[in-house]
Amino acid sequence: MKKKFRDMFGKKQQKPVQTNNIPSNLSSPLVTNLDENVKTVKSKLGNSSDLVTRSIKIGKNQPVRAVILYMDGLADKKFIQDFITETLMLDIRITDLGEGQTISQKQSEAIETKQTQSQGSETKNQDETPSNADQAKKEQTKSDQNSQNNTYQAIQPASSNTSNQKKKTRKPIKLKQLKHKKSSNKQQSSESSESTIGSKQSNQAESGTNEKNQTSKQLSIEQSSSQSSPSTQSNQANQANQQAKQGDFFTILKERSLTGSEVDECHDYFTLFQFLLAGDTIILIDGYAKGFTIGSKGFEKRGVEESSSTTVIRGPKDGFSETLRTNTSLIRRRLKDPSLWIENMVIGEKTHTDIAVCYMKGIVNDDVVQEVKKRLKDIEIDAILESGYIEELIQDKTYTPFPTINNSERPDAVCAGLLEGRVAIMVDGTPFVLLVPSLFVDFFQSSEDYYQRSDIGSALRLLRFVCFFLALLTPSAYIALTTFHQEMIPTQLLISLAAQREGVPFPAYVEALMMEITFEILREAGTRMPRAVGNAISIVGALVLGQAAVEAGIVSSAMVIVVSLTAISSFVFPSFNISISVRLLRFIFMTLAAMFGLVGIILGLLVMVMHMASLRSFGIPYLSPMGPFIPGDQKDSLIRLPLWRLRTRPKLISQKDMEREDTEPAKPKQK
Repeated sequence: MKKKFRDMFGKKQQKPVQTNNIPSNLSSPLVTNLDENVKTVKSKLGNSSDLVTRSIKIGKNQPVRAVILYMDGLADKKFIQDFITETLMLDIRITDLGEGQTISQKQSEAIETKQTQSQGSETKNQDETPSNADQAKKEQTKSDQNSQNNTYQAIQPASSNTSNQKKKTRKPIKLKQLKHKKSSNKQQSSESSESTIGSKQSNQAESGTNEKNQTSKQLSIEQSSSQSSPSTQSNQANQANQQAKQGDFFTILKERSLTGSEVDECHDYFTLFQFLLAGDTIILIDGYAKGFTIGSKGFEKRGVEESSSTTVIRGPKDGFSETLRTNTSLIRRRLKDPSLWIENMVIGEKTHTDIAVCYMKGIVNDDVVQEVKKRLKDIEIDAILESGYIEELIQDKTYTPFPTINNSERPDAVCAGLLEGRVAIMVDGTPFVLLVPSLFVDFFQSSEDYYQRSDIGSALRLLRFVCFFLALLTPSAYIALTTFHQEMIPTQLLISLAAQREGVPFPAYVEALMMEITFEILREAGTRMPRAVGNAISIVGALVLGQAAVEAGIVSSAMVIVVSLTAISSFVFPSFNISISVRLLRFIFMTLAAMFGLVGIILGLLVMVMHMASLRSFGIPYLSPMGPFIPGDQKDSLIRLPLWRLRTRPKLISQKDMEREDTEPAKPKQK
């Protein structure tokens, strides 16, 4: 029996992390045959009807065949028409290639010139072997000519100046001016002579170095020609020509023809399908074992609307949507700081869902960030369709009724969590963003608490904690008092309750259980029904069924009041997760009260607190700052003090850059 429970509820051994999640049937690279590549893509997709293929020809005189691939409904057709198809078919001619020349002509010319240059260099190396003496003579004659030219250039400006001076009208010159002219002429002549001498010396030095370099080059050429055979040289030349051909072609297309902002290359089918199924456009070209991926996502998406799960009276009205980049932009719009880091990863072997991990560098605890990344990388699952998948797979403890990861649909709430040192996990396809680590008090805090005055925010927060105990313990307390502890009820109230229950055939526990189950059915029906009909069903159903049950004598009027108070109290919480936890725990406390009375309720509370104290959220105690008790963090837990008193961030969450603000309260002017 122990082994069976250990296998069911024990920790399973973690599998080693796979470094390569590429399926075996998609790991093969692309081939040079265009038709074969297109055929493979169609066969992998099962000849799906939403795959669009467009065959085109690039160039005019020597056209190159190409195919444009995209998924209908995921890609922007207008973008493909204006910036891809039209560019490749009409605007492919480039001015620096020459008028009337296409890319294919430019390639052929480049290849021909490279071949002629390689052949000419080989023949020169084999036939021409000039002697060192002849080269020395040639270099000496060149140096003499250079020296003569330098002297001519040094003397020429002086002669031109003298000729210009003759044309001008002469004026009487004083003795000082004559002396100054003589000294300047002497300086010019000395400078010209020095320049001629320096040029001769430099030319002689250059001739010596050139002779040494040429002799070393001849020796290396002779050695390489003696070692390598003509066949290997021709193969190397062909490979170089092919690489140059591909490089020139793709460089011209990528840098001068394709006008998209996101242009990349793909070399295998896995990368091709990853971009193609994400809404990008693929261009495959005949004769090349690679293609282009161009960002052209254009699928339908929902705009920024008001959050439906968390409503506020005062505060921003925008909410997250199902598009990942829209959600990250809403965060960037509020946190205009370079310390906001966003890291992307892909999870899901079939869905390849994009995940974004957001945090404030310098504020967040680095250990928490590393733990979040590690848990996300350890996930091995086929599909991630909502952030609830991630929440269940990375939470610290599975079998607990209390949520250890908070989620929000409001950008302002997520930004507030990031500024406190938390990590946000965004999932493409859902508006709900996860926040870790999350504490018990976080589920009772609303973003509106900080938009109101501190006294109003504190009163509302205390009211939520009171409603937590009302929703949890009201039915169980009624059962315990009416069943075991009648002496604790005032006499007049006890007589009234006894009169109401006189015709009820069921005990208090069964009566409360029936009413709670009925109300849960009505609440679930109102949630799943259309919005216009759901509210009417929940309200009318509760009134009609409650009144009919009282008149029929199935339940008492006091029980209807108790269940109604319990249901209303459960709607006060800002987080829906804690509301579900209270609804589940309520039935456990009702059973304990029916069995042991108030003693059972107290025992249940002790076990619940012990269980909550054992919980962790990414290493942070779940009951902090109450357990462990942190005096500095009590300013923003059960109550909220004024903003100028909230100088530091939560100690157990941030642990870095604790100073949040240093503002003093405004003081009135004294007369």
